[in-house]
Amino acid sequence: MCEAHGAPEQLAFRDVPVPRPGPGEIRLAVWAASVNFPDALMIQNLYQTKPPLPFIPGGEAAGVVDAIGEGVSGFRIGDRVAAIPFQGAFAEQAVAPAFRTSIIPDAMGFDVAAGFTMVYATALHGLRQRGRLQAGETLLVLGAAGGVGLAAVEIGKRMGARVIAAASSAEKLDLARAHGADETVNYAEVDIKQAVKALAGERGVDVIFDPVGGDLAEPAFRTMGWDGRYLVVGFAAGTIPAIPLNLPLVKTASIVGVTWGMHSRREPDIHAANMTQLYDWYEQGGLRPAIGARFGFDESRAAIRWIMDRKAQGKVVIEMA
Repeated sequence: MCEAHGAPEQLAFRDVPVPRPGPGEIRLAVWAASVNFPDALMIQNLYQTKPPLPFIPGGEAAGVVDAIGEGVSGFRIGDRVAAIPFQGAFAEQAVAPAFRTSIIPDAMGFDVAAGFTMVYATALHGLRQRGRLQAGETLLVLGAAGGVGLAAVEIGKRMGARVIAAASSAEKLDLARAHGADETVNYAEVDIKQAVKALAGERGVDVIFDPVGGDLAEPAFRTMGWDGRYLVVGFAAGTIPAIPLNLPLVKTASIVGVTWGMHSRREPDIHAANMTQLYDWYEQGGLRPAIGARFGFDESRAAIRWIMDRKAQGKVVIEMA
């Protein structure tokens, strides 16, 4: 539990009453949970959503349905599910909205399912609905070895794009290439603008998927071609960039926000269709989620610290048993 805003080491383990699902909600017995960057921001009171203290962090989990709220259809007790409660996942039981809960394929383990929805649904929504990525276009993915970045690499390839993966180490770029990246750029060693322009050629980049922000944003934007789409996904670098507005003007480019959480609430049917597509691709072997680190429940604080220290490659998963 987060009882005071600050570092993950301040989080405390507490026994609390079992939560009850309200109307439109399900409760699951949590088998695994994943750690996402918003979890680290939320406990520091740096995220746009600021739950009142005390609260249980954890935005994403997988497990077995053990209670169903009023008005919920399509679920039964015992269903294996992935769920997005947005907070409360780092616990033995969690409550989540039914529209952000999905029944997982029989072949998908809880460890994989715990870290599947948020990154893959964000990446698909960003690239398909917001970025209008087309086969044959060039996609640049920043932070390409993180959870959502790696998902964007895989989905971009699945959608027929040429994918340039950008990350801060050779090891991270090897991971991105193993998941389908056509070209790689190590922005810790080379100038990202010059390196990407050399790879993209005169046409430039069509779509940029950026979960990083910070100092990378403007030089990355300058690699964009005519009618490009710059997808603002997050700010893992810790700072929100300011891009001169003459750049989208001269390139007739768009700066497009990607907020999957609000999208899933406002357009649940589209979200459900996206999840069906993602599970189909997974069962076909087209998506290969990478778990880069595993922690036990009693190591949850260390798992959040792992994310904060930017050590994550792929997903970071907390296993309850």
